[in-house]
Amino acid sequence: MMKRTLPFLALLAILSIVSGCLMADASWIGRVGITLFHKAYNLLKIWWQGAAAVFILLLLLFVLHTYIFNKLPAVAARVSHVFLLMLPCEFLYLTYSDFQTNFSHRLLGWHFHYGVYLFWVDWMLICLYFLFAKKPANEVTDPGNKETTVD
Repeated sequence: MMKRTLPFLALLAILSIVSGCLMADASWIGRVGITLFHKAYNLLKIWWQGAAAVFILLLLLFVLHTYIFNKLPAVAARVSHVFLLMLPCEFLYLTYSDFQTNFSHRLLGWHFHYGVYLFWVDWMLICLYFLFAKKPANEVTDPGNKETTVD
């Protein structure tokens, strides 16, 4: 699985950059609203800060899924990944609904919206990555024998 991890993390990094650029391209009125009323989101106005924030969150999610994948039995891990796949799907729907009904969020513009949607899609990709990954065979090492055997 390690062979595929680095290219997948590179893909997540590229998608994070795209998401950061899209969120930084909010409409003029949206940027004013962030500056005046939502100061906690000021980092989203600068593309590389938004991309870094998205990538760090995706890395934390990747670490969580890696832990689940390695520590739980195969069936329990798959059930967990399916459950965790439903979360970003629900959040994507709720975000879309919020962007369509909340006037101030609608003013942010479609670039910003797509940047946020891309974050949820990235989380779904992480879930699918681990859902379809095969667990390696269990390795058993005999302390008296230095050879490693596979069950």
